Parts: sequence; C-alpha cells; structure tokens
Amino acid sequence: MSGLLDGKVVFITGAAGGIGRATCLLAAAEGAKVAATDVSAEGAEKTAQLVRDAGGESFAAAADLTDGDSVEAMFSAVIDHYGRIDGAFNNAGVSGGQVGQGGKLVADWDEDAFDLVLAVNLKGVWRCMRAELEQMVAQGHGTIVNTASLAGLAGFKTTAGYSAAKHGVIGLTKTAAIEYAPVVRVNAVCPGYTDTDLMKDAMARGGSTIMSRIPSGALGQPENIAEMVCWLLSDRASYATGGSFVVDGGYMAG
Repeated sequence: MSGLLDGKVVFITGAAGGIGRATCLLAAAEGAKVAATDVSAEGAEKTAQLVRDAGGESFAAAADLTDGDSVEAMFSAVIDHYGRIDGAFNNAGVSGGQVGQGGKLVADWDEDAFDLVLAVNLKGVWRCMRAELEQMVAQGHGTIVNTASLAGLAGFKTTAGYSAAKHGVIGLTKTAAIEYAPVVRVNAVCPGYTDTDLMKDAMARGGSTIMSRIPSGALGQPENIAEMVCWLLSDRASYATGGSFVVDGGYMAG
C-alpha cells in the first residue's frame, strides 16, 4: 500500500522531541519529505537525522517563534529547499510548568511568563500560519494542523496562560478554516495527557489524580497523537476542516 503522505512536503515545528519528533518520523514513514524545525537547531537536526537513518528524507531548520524575522527566515529556507509546503503541523509550545508557573492560580502568574506562553503557543502559531497560508494559497492547495489541547476546550486549574493560548489556537483554527476553504484545510489536534517533557510538571504535582481520570488507564504516547496528525494532513481527511480532534484516552468523555 502507498503511504498516507506519499510525495508530500510536510513542515513540522517543535520537532526536537515529543509529539513533533514522533510526527516527523511517522510522516516520513508514510512517504512525506519532512521539514523538521525547532528553536533548537541541534534538536531539529537530530530529528532530521533520525528520519534519514530510517530511510526517509528530511531537512532541518531552526527558528524562534517569538521573533517574526526568525520565522520568515525559517520559511524561506524550507521553501528554498523543497519549493513548496503541502502540509504543516504547528506543534511547538511551552507549558506554564516549563516557565516556572506550575501550580499558580490566575492572579499569581508572573506577567513575563504569561506573555512568553502566549508568544510561543498562540502568536507563534499565527506567525507560522501566516507564512503557510500565503504559500498554500499561491500554490493552490495545502492543509494545516495546529496543536491545541484539552486546555483549549475546557478550563483546567493552574493553567492560565496555557489555557488562554490554546483556546486562542482553536479560535484561529476555526477562523482560518472558514476563510481559506476550499483551498486550504485547517484543523486542530487536542492531545490529552501525553508522555512528553511538557507534561512533567503536571504529572509531578498531580499524577495520581490525572491517571485516575483517564479511562484507558495510561498516558498517551507521542505516536498516538502523530497518527491523528498524519491522517489530518492526508488526502483521506479531505472533508475535515475547522475541527478540534481529541486524542486523550477518554479523559474528556467523563
């Protein structure tokens, strides 16, 4: 059988680990040429090498999503290398715990930390979408998947900046899906508690409570999310746009 993404060029942010790296590897296994990007040039190149070691094709680039010029330079490098972007996965993100705000209520968040979380998780996604949409409209096709979260669908205690950003990502996703149909499809994936660095703080503070609420009885693995993303990027999802696709082991079903 042919792969889901045969011949497509797929651009992925946050590629240095976790869901981003898993998606790079699966997209390549499904036939895509992968642009692996991250704020860490070393991490992006390591992922690209893992793809190549597995027999795939990958190009690495680095950018700071809080810097518009850096994002533009990254996209220019990817387009210079591949000539187009058929699919994009805007996945890079940072949690409150990663910026020292774990366990803090809304009024207790540090303002600089709040700004940083929004700058990466929301404005960074918008910066990438702006470049992706311009390219995809010019070439006449494309599909985008944004990483949102369960915290973009409901309120979660002590996630103020993160939840605000992820709600915003879903709003951006829906708006772009309406504005750019039928040329570009735009969807969001909403991972549940997944075994990545982003979840370490939450698990350290309340892991037993979290696990008790997951009907499947296990944390998600990055590969579980990657499967949904690759389907959404593929032509088999041709009628899916404007959606927020939950992959959470049943957490939100209760």
